[in-house]
Amino acid sequence: MLSFRLSTLPNYAAATSVSSRRWILSLIIAATFTLTLYKYTSRSETLGATQHEYLANPVYGLNVSSPWTSVPVHYPVKSLVNLPIGSPNTIPRIQHDFSKTKESAEDKKIKEARQQAVREGFVHAWKGYSENAWMKDEISPISGGFRDSFGGWAATLVDSLDTLWIMGFKQEFDDAVRDVVKIDFGNSSMETISVFETTIRYLGGFLAAYDLSGRRALLRKAVELGEMLYVAFDTPNRMPVNYFTLKSAAEGVPQEASANTPAADIGSLSLEFSRLSQLSGDNKYFDAIQRITDHVVQQQNETQLPGMWPVWIDAQNANFSAGNQFSLGALSDSLYEYLPKQYMILGGVRQEYRRIYEIALDTAKKHTFFRPLNRENLDILISGTVNVENGEIQLDPVAQHLTCYVGGMVAIGAKIFQRDELAIARKLVDGCSWAYNTLPSEIMPEKFSVIPCSTDCKWDEDTWYAETLKRFPGYNGSISDLIQEERLPNGFTEVMDRRYILRPEAIESLFILYRITGDKTLQDQAWKMFQAIDKHARTNIAHAALADVTVPNPPQVNEMESFWTAETLKYFYLIFSDPDLVSLDDYVL
Repeated sequence: MLSFRLSTLPNYAAATSVSSRRWILSLIIAATFTLTLYKYTSRSETLGATQHEYLANPVYGLNVSSPWTSVPVHYPVKSLVNLPIGSPNTIPRIQHDFSKTKESAEDKKIKEARQQAVREGFVHAWKGYSENAWMKDEISPISGGFRDSFGGWAATLVDSLDTLWIMGFKQEFDDAVRDVVKIDFGNSSMETISVFETTIRYLGGFLAAYDLSGRRALLRKAVELGEMLYVAFDTPNRMPVNYFTLKSAAEGVPQEASANTPAADIGSLSLEFSRLSQLSGDNKYFDAIQRITDHVVQQQNETQLPGMWPVWIDAQNANFSAGNQFSLGALSDSLYEYLPKQYMILGGVRQEYRRIYEIALDTAKKHTFFRPLNRENLDILISGTVNVENGEIQLDPVAQHLTCYVGGMVAIGAKIFQRDELAIARKLVDGCSWAYNTLPSEIMPEKFSVIPCSTDCKWDEDTWYAETLKRFPGYNGSISDLIQEERLPNGFTEVMDRRYILRPEAIESLFILYRITGDKTLQDQAWKMFQAIDKHARTNIAHAALADVTVPNPPQVNEMESFWTAETLKYFYLIFSDPDLVSLDDYVL
């Protein structure tokens, strides 16, 4: 177990400002945006390159030995789909030109103080993890124990490597690398492994750490893990299984994809697998995910809500169009989020990623985005859920913390595809900020319902009362009693999930929109959010999830997901950092 030595941690002023890249759900390094390209883009109004090598620059001589390469293949690929070659397309600049606005000494002092507070929060959480749960998936932040929820392969450690690097903790990064390269992915504390979670937390973590540090051992580890994950695609139609049992998979037991698969699980492997092909020179990983994309493209307009894909799909029969529920939220979120990012990571050469993103967003704008009734009469947007019954499209005005990523996605898409949607992105970000500010804890819950405006969106108490009663048809008391009993903030009609589990989506979008617009009010909102979360989530050991944010002092839960240190604190840190640290013009976030 590592001893976390606070005395060795460099302060912010001493920390190196070396450019860093983020892998998805950690820090994504775009293959098209290398350090060489960074120098190029600093002289240009667009991102791009003149040589196709930016699309694939493999590292040879890795000499990876994996037992997974000897597993019998039942459904071999006859012809691989290779990584695209050719000159990348130009991609418009994304980030605001901060050089045109001089920062005052007072503003800089405030920004650095806030950044230091976030950094101290990370130190606190990391100290708790390193002293109590080193090489385990997650710290139990109240009891000091641990949980192994993702294979028992040190999820928090691998997932957070890039945060260590960005914040300047190079010695702690070295200590972590020393141990993560020893992970044995052939053995697990769990019988069944999630292909999706293993990809985003582990494969992405190793790739990010390699791209930051150049440590070949980390890339070898990524390839080793990639060999294991590739086995999940050995099915009759080459659609991956959701979960697989290590023992039976290693023995070559035939597999078949599930007939009931979350869209996000199968649609959110593209970035990691593409990057693995780019770095390893092995096209089989890109081939694996491109086969999924082909179905996504072909069936986009065949669904019950043409333009979007259902939350649940039938991967066993490669049917991506049969379901009747549609959302940008849970179970389908990153399918959409990855589309503009995959476009960028492939240098804009595969145009289908732009095309299907734009079609999907146009559909979402028409059917899932809505303005909620609120006492402040704010012009904000929420992304809800659509159910299609007998051809009738019905909006369920349910907000999810998970959908707060949408504002950032729309903002990025507005810049790289030159779509006039920054105002929509701002309204979506403001919608999540409103939810944070409305709760007594000043933290947004996981899931709640509101009232979509019709033509007039002026606050009306009677409308709030009537719509709230519809959510509780069997309630016999007064509306005031119901609101008090359910602890409903103004405008909320029901809170289905009162938790906050240290999620990153709201701060992620605030960070992206700040870097695009330069609007300092977004930093102020971020600081308000951080103070509330740190106040309520901090324990003597680390930070804890919260059971009920509808009360002023939410009770804590003995859980801390890896994304708290891998993502949430990283975005809080970056929004208060100098804008050239992980610039959106150099990195895919």
